[in-house]
Amino acid sequence: FLYFPETHGISFRIQISVKELLDTDVLLKLLFHLPVNYPSALPDISVNSDQLTRAQCMDVKDKLLEQAKKHLSEPMVHDLILWVQQHLKDVIKQSATVCKEKTTLSKGIEDGIWMLLLHLDHMRAKAKYVKTVEKWASNLRLTGRLMFMGKIILILLQGDRSSIKEYLILQKTSKVDVDSSGKKCKEKMMSVLCETEVQSQHKRFQTFEIKEYSTLEELQKEFETAGLTTLFSEFVPPLFK
Repeated sequence: FLYFPETHGISFRIQISVKELLDTDVLLKLLFHLPVNYPSALPDISVNSDQLTRAQCMDVKDKLLEQAKKHLSEPMVHDLILWVQQHLKDVIKQSATVCKEKTTLSKGIEDGIWMLLLHLDHMRAKAKYVKTVEKWASNLRLTGRLMFMGKIILILLQGDRSSIKEYLILQKTSKVDVDSSGKKCKEKMMSVLCETEVQSQHKRFQTFEIKEYSTLEELQKEFETAGLTTLFSEFVPPLFK
């Protein structure tokens, strides 16, 4: 998944599988954003993985940025990927002991509530599309927001992990919109910005609502109220550049 806005540098996602402790595979989702003046400027990096805690992902990201500094002014993404494949074990070992205790506890409390942030490119048949999303959310007992801000369309969902997975399948395989000639079509221009476990600092949405925002600040407030400031700053502003 690649896109090239003219002034905005390049963003791309890479999924790699790393042989991990006890030989289970860890699937790492890396998002690199290369600014226009890369490689003389550092890339933005975000790290997600279903098998790692948020803290471990942050550790991996910090270590990658440390490595990136050593390669400044030479293309580095390939080296960073090789580095993470070789060193993931060590990075995780350092935080693993602490995390093991934490995850078992938080699993109990949160009972595996997950959060999904999707970006849609457009909705031609908006009314029908919105109704469909509402129906899926209510059938799967998901809460959150369908957010419109200018041309940006975001769907933020919270709920059981299995329901989130099921929602994604529906979103990808159902004919939710129409193409330019008015024929029903599947959603091909959707990107998953983030899929993560809800942490204790996140507030749970009680309902699913459709909202329109006239400014980026209004949209940001919605995220901040829900304790999702980092999620917002990591994934939303790049969409506007």
